[in-house]
Amino acid sequence: MSTVKKILIVDDEEDITNLTEKFLQLEKYETITCNNGYDALNIVEEKHDDIALILLDIMLPGMNGYEILTEIKARYPKILIVLFSVKNFYEDIQKGKELGADGYLVKAISGNEIIAYVKDILKKNN
Repeated sequence: MSTVKKILIVDDEEDITNLTEKFLQLEKYETITCNNGYDALNIVEEKHDDIALILLDIMLPGMNGYEILTEIKARYPKILIVLFSVKNFYEDIQKGKELGADGYLVKAISGNEIIAYVKDILKKNN
């Protein structure tokens, strides 16, 4: 088991994944990325002790983010999951909260805002 906790980024939009990963790596966070729910579940199964936070898109191929959120929270409730989506309706945010999301970020957010949010949620939950 690694002593450095990692952030898993799950998003099917490669540009967003790459930018988010670069911002986090500039702040010395270790990241893992994947572009679908099945890979996300496999990664979490293998590395759950090393993952501190998951940034999870909702609209993904195969399984949607809500399904992934539900599966992971049922098995590993201590892993923080922040939904990271363009869906910004109240109903979407509420559904995420009801399913156990620890936060919700609406895309079209700056790199600095992502970093500030990640630092804050990790600090509050340490």
